[in-house]
Amino acid sequence: MKNVSRIYMTLIFLLLYAPILVVIFFSFNEAESLSHFEGFSLSWYAELFEDDEALTALRNSLILAVVSSLSATVLGVIAAFAIDRTKRKWVARAMESVSNIPMMNPDIVTGVSMMLLFVGIAAIIHSQPFLGVWTMIVAHTTFNLPYVILSVLPKFREMDRSLSEAALDLGCTPFKTFFRVELPYILPGAISGMMISFALSLDDFVISHFVSSPDFRTLPLYIYNQTVHDVKFSMYALCTLIVFAVLAVLIVVNVTGSFRASRQRRKAGQRQ
Repeated sequence: MKNVSRIYMTLIFLLLYAPILVVIFFSFNEAESLSHFEGFSLSWYAELFEDDEALTALRNSLILAVVSSLSATVLGVIAAFAIDRTKRKWVARAMESVSNIPMMNPDIVTGVSMMLLFVGIAAIIHSQPFLGVWTMIVAHTTFNLPYVILSVLPKFREMDRSLSEAALDLGCTPFKTFFRVELPYILPGAISGMMISFALSLDDFVISHFVSSPDFRTLPLYIYNQTVHDVKFSMYALCTLIVFAVLAVLIVVNVTGSFRASRQRRKAGQRQ
């Protein structure tokens, strides 16, 4: 049975990581070919850093991901706080269900609906359609918001309310109580939601396709336009860099988490 489990896990990991390994392998291929490897070369990486259009698309994606994830985090924390503090339980459940709709909707439905919304607003104010960077920020913030609420709301619900009440009794205003007591407690959930939002925004294609403009293209849109013709091998180099960047972030997060956990265990041992 152990051998069957090992074979099964090996197949699963091959299906997951074989395409990524192929991209990484051929990004160092000297020849412009996917059928044979002629020699190790960094020429495609050099070509990538000379491609102004690709670098602009990457910059646009990073700006959009940072702004939309931060916006979604701020709004999501406020929304989760409001849902948690709603006294009527059926209202809180209704608000939580409604906030999950963008997460459950297919991307194409969200993209088309957002495009129609922006076009409708432009028609109401008698303006030309203004699709571009601002509409993309609004759209990305909208579909990222449920993930932040989903990450933060459980933190609010598991927090001991007596901590906030004690801070209020000791003279803190509700504003100071939130920032000094509640925000540090929910911070891990907020950071988790922000990281999910950043990754989803950086990866999104469908919604961006409907609310973008030719003067602001993200990396997924740029790569999609490359598939109309032959894909540049510099795109393999770009994908490889993204994979290693994500790997580095994961290593830093895991090492930081392990260090924090060990420090907390050490403090707990000293108290005992």
